[in-house]
Amino acid sequence: MISSLISSSESNNLNPPKKLKLLVVDDEQDNLDLLYRTFRKEFVVFRADSGVKALEILAKEGEMAAIISDQRMPEMKGTEFLSRTVSDFPDTMRIVLTGFTDITDLIEAINSGQVHKYITKPWEPDELKVVVSEATQIYDLLKQRSEELIRSQAQNALLSVIVEIAQNSNQLSDCVLPLADAFWRNFGANGVMLQLVEKGALIDTQAICGNYIWDLAQDPLVQTVIASGRSQANLNGDEECKTNLAIAITFREQVLGILSMRWQSANALTIGDIAAIQQCADEVAIALTCIRYYSS
Repeated sequence: MISSLISSSESNNLNPPKKLKLLVVDDEQDNLDLLYRTFRKEFVVFRADSGVKALEILAKEGEMAAIISDQRMPEMKGTEFLSRTVSDFPDTMRIVLTGFTDITDLIEAINSGQVHKYITKPWEPDELKVVVSEATQIYDLLKQRSEELIRSQAQNALLSVIVEIAQNSNQLSDCVLPLADAFWRNFGANGVMLQLVEKGALIDTQAICGNYIWDLAQDPLVQTVIASGRSQANLNGDEECKTNLAIAITFREQVLGILSMRWQSANALTIGDIAAIQQCADEVAIALTCIRYYSS
């Protein structure tokens, strides 16, 4: 998908909603199949018939929005299994299916923050759906706040570098590498290139950070940026580069440079990430203008 970053209507399509991941754990196959059928339309559902196998799935598939686990399983109790997931996946919502005789274990697990909620057996699909819906809403909110915090910290660190460069650099050629390095380190790209532009054309002043080396002059996104002055994104590219961001560094509608960032995973950015990068690039444009003015 290739989108301009300026149009709000286009930007709404950059990250289409994805199904959240749900892990269901029960040693009885009939219950496991019922849980799968209950949630397969709304979630990407993973199944495990023991706590050990569930941990193996988590190690391979990563964080789940929610985990539903039976309490009474032969190898490992549900609360014991869930307690092992807390350190690696603190935002995951954990739900236990249990009989009335297991309340003591549940109270301890709930009080320690290891379990979000418990449902007594026999459970009703509609009741469980409501509980899981509420839990995943909390998960979404936690992830959103975590992402905002991480993004804010990265943006503040980058802006600090930009200010320092603007104050201390005497030549444009001296500042491109530290600027590219700052974007690379703070936004987790696999590769970053920063190349300056004069009179609508790329010039030789450039810097490269990370694992990619590519020619900006041959990049269709970069060509579009130079022609239009508008930043571009391809969030679902080819095998070599699945996320490609070409940011216009502009001052008073004049393109001063191109910031090209690449990731090996598709949809590596959110709208908030892109907005933060663009805001930092706007500050870079001011810094470049100041350096150019005082060095002339």
